[in-house]
Amino acid sequence: MPYTTEDDLTELLHHLHDWMGAYMKSFHTEDEEVMLGIRIKEEHTGYVTRIARELARHLQLRPHDVQLAEIMGLFHDVGRFRQYSLYQTFNDARSEDHADLGLKVLAELDVLHELAPEDLELVRFAIQEHNKKAIRSTDDKRKLLFAKLLRDADKQDIYRVLAPFLDPKHAAEAPKFVKGVDKLNVSQDFVEHFAKGEQADYYEMRTHGDRIVVRLMWVYDINFGWTLERLMEQGYIEKIIACLPEQEGLAEGVERLRKYISERIEIPDKADIY
Repeated sequence: MPYTTEDDLTELLHHLHDWMGAYMKSFHTEDEEVMLGIRIKEEHTGYVTRIARELARHLQLRPHDVQLAEIMGLFHDVGRFRQYSLYQTFNDARSEDHADLGLKVLAELDVLHELAPEDLELVRFAIQEHNKKAIRSTDDKRKLLFAKLLRDADKQDIYRVLAPFLDPKHAAEAPKFVKGVDKLNVSQDFVEHFAKGEQADYYEMRTHGDRIVVRLMWVYDINFGWTLERLMEQGYIEKIIACLPEQEGLAEGVERLRKYISERIEIPDKADIY
């Protein structure tokens, strides 16, 4: 029988945390290079789960919905473990979309069968959309809100994960699954998108400079002022800006970005689903 009450879902959450912990450990190996990637994803899973829960509480969601947000965070990257096992990469373009793969894993192992059908549909939608360039169109306000929430939680922690590897001086030390090409300048089309405050196609990244600028472009895809405030408090945005090469056109993009952040943080966050 599906879990529907707050107490029921609390019990299920404990079970799901135990299941995910055991699932991640099942990919442990004696290969230290592989384990580096697995440990990064284990830690990332924990952070995103916590951030999703905190953001849901900030939005004053009902306890049941806070628990659903936690479940989404817990399973958002479940596909990463099979992805790395099969393809030895976390690069979706060179392997398989990890969100879609995650949904296959969850369905195959029947992990979430105890959720109410409407809750399962919501969780699946948010997981599937968490890594896409844009959320697919929907008139369902709950689906849209939770997809935005999970995308913000994921991006907030990705800034932490990638911080040590963005500075060109340390890029060579990055493990193979986060390395980009070693050219430092930003491709001209990426410069133009950045100056206009637009997103770019991440699969088109050609240089290390492109990789840096993409992290700044993400700011325009962050949905809540709360998330931007956390990123600014942690200093991630300014650290990335400091890693940009001296190149014509980038200063315009940085000025636009800082103005956007200062204005967006002043707008109150609203859930608008009840």
